[in-house]
Amino acid sequence: MTGFVEKWDELIDWKKRSASEGRFFIDQLKARGVRKVLDVATGTGFHSVRLLEEGFETVSADGSAEMLAKAFSNGQTYGGHILRIVQADWRFLNRDVHGTYDAIICLGNSFTHLFSERDRRKALAEFYAMLKHDGVLILDQRNYDALLDGKYGNKHTYYYCGEEVSAEPEHVDEGLARFVYRFPDESEYHLNMFPLRKNYVRRLMREVGFQRVDTYGDFQETYQADEPDFFIHIAEKEYRGDDRPADGYSAAVQTARDYYNSSDADTFYHSVWGGTDIHIGLYGEAGDDDIAEASRRTVERMAGKLEITPRTRVLDIGSGYGGSARFLARTHGCRVTCLNLSEVENERNREMTRAAGLDHLVDVVDGSFEDIPLQDNSFDVVWSQDALLHSGDRTRVMEEVARVLRRGGDFVFTDPMATEGASFEELRPILRRLHLDTMGTPEFYDREAARLGMVRVEFDDLHEQLPVHYGRVLAETERREAELGGQISSEYLEHMKTGLRNWVNGGRSGALTWGILHYRA
Repeated sequence: MTGFVEKWDELIDWKKRSASEGRFFIDQLKARGVRKVLDVATGTGFHSVRLLEEGFETVSADGSAEMLAKAFSNGQTYGGHILRIVQADWRFLNRDVHGTYDAIICLGNSFTHLFSERDRRKALAEFYAMLKHDGVLILDQRNYDALLDGKYGNKHTYYYCGEEVSAEPEHVDEGLARFVYRFPDESEYHLNMFPLRKNYVRRLMREVGFQRVDTYGDFQETYQADEPDFFIHIAEKEYRGDDRPADGYSAAVQTARDYYNSSDADTFYHSVWGGTDIHIGLYGEAGDDDIAEASRRTVERMAGKLEITPRTRVLDIGSGYGGSARFLARTHGCRVTCLNLSEVENERNREMTRAAGLDHLVDVVDGSFEDIPLQDNSFDVVWSQDALLHSGDRTRVMEEVARVLRRGGDFVFTDPMATEGASFEELRPILRRLHLDTMGTPEFYDREAARLGMVRVEFDDLHEQLPVHYGRVLAETERREAELGGQISSEYLEHMKTGLRNWVNGGRSGALTWGILHYRA
């Protein structure tokens, strides 16, 4: 180990790492008013020294005495800093390190060295406990998802490596990632790490108490899943109640919110889709049905799978303009709560609901389905139409659905999905337009539902309707382009037509599927 410690600074290349990271971590900490930081994976001291140079009160901890000795020496070499070092085991951090901190950083892919889930949970719980009430944890990890899924190409340059040092995987499976590090003197070192999947880490963070977790890919909010070398998770301890402000939304949700709140999007969906149901419709053989009528058929088909009475409580997540909610309330007399992230769409929903005389049965709530601001076990039905694809954390959405659904309740939804064998290249144009890194699949929803104690009642496979619907919307857009041009920007219309063609192509190629998924708690 001592030999590898001596080599570590060759591997890291402080100058290159500083240039790659820029001020990302510094700016994240300063934006939150952080003063006191605990660096729990000090290594040879790169981040501790940077923090000290920026004026943060910093304590440097690591499990390796050799690493800490090198870090202390580096602190003196780079700026004459005296590091406050503590040898500590993450699982017993409160025993080994004293005080509470505004921020804890765990960087350099360090968390991956824990092979036991029990140890990972214990370490995260220790981090959480040592943070002040509004503290933040910043933890990074290599993009093991891409490695495990065979999507990690040789084009990647690890942002912390020196020019003459290579770091390459020599074995990867679900339980082990073994890397070989080769140095200019022809020496080699091997490290075994646990290949942490991104969403698994996010889930562990939430389960120990962190309420909001944002994930960046190589310091960017939006990215494609196979592109980043590293993911950076920023987990906030601060508790927000059900009256949380809009800035509590995740990056993916905020992107969707900004889009649907835009004047161009609101005008397009309200005009072309009819402003009532903005989801995929069911068409006859000719495929030239009225879009609004076809969309209403989807609502009727979904409702026909459920037993809805005036006593039924329904939650519509991603409710858009509320067409489905008004149909259910008018037809069955049930109470419906609409949860939607676009305040513009929600205001239209409220106006149309009042005009229909249904405001005593339909409530409209501003919010995200990644963090549903409603009580546990409070709904008999959770309903959604073509909205879940906009989430950057569908695992979280499924957990929230299971939380608010009563035992024996039904979760029925549609969602444009990838087929299990779809290649990333086929999905890339659609994902780029949505600013997302993945799409759900029927198999993904089955796995998550089973994990959460929900059983699949049915998958009504209607994949052939997806390209028909988007083709129909494209034809209507082109037919009315001159008229729409006076209300919607030409740039938006061009992007929309391109996007619609991508949906049509994806549906026809077999990369995409769609239908009605029905689960029971």
